[in-house]
Amino acid sequence: MGIFSAMNIGCDGLKVHGMRLDINSRNIANLDTPNYSRKIPLIVATDSSSFLSVMNQMKQSVVGAGTLPYSTGSVSMAGIVEDPTLGDKIYKPGHPDADENGYIRTSNVDPLVEITDAIMAQRAYEASLAILTISKSMADRAAAIGN
Repeated sequence: MGIFSAMNIGCDGLKVHGMRLDINSRNIANLDTPNYSRKIPLIVATDSSSFLSVMNQMKQSVVGAGTLPYSTGSVSMAGIVEDPTLGDKIYKPGHPDADENGYIRTSNVDPLVEITDAIMAQRAYEASLAILTISKSMADRAAAIGN
């Protein structure tokens, strides 16, 4: 894996987990919005190799050359879906969003779930930033060798 590949992985992680934090903040902001459905980001790994193929590749590499292989890959945002869970019904007959029986649906956003997910997204963002920082430091040191 080259330095630029590592930088690309770090950049992809920053982009995806930054969008994930935006979605979490939007969900928290709409906590009390009637009929709001929680948004869930779909994050996928761009490396399509299966666990079995990675293990076979490791076996061949360790037996053949004595080194561990590396795997290229990153993450990407596959889309955003709405949580199908319905919020509670509350009787508010004068509310503009009330149905014909006078009920509104509350938001299905659970603040504890959103805060927990935001903390995990923040840590993933920080890990991606560390990948980028370490890659940059390695590139700087490699460039300094020639001087």
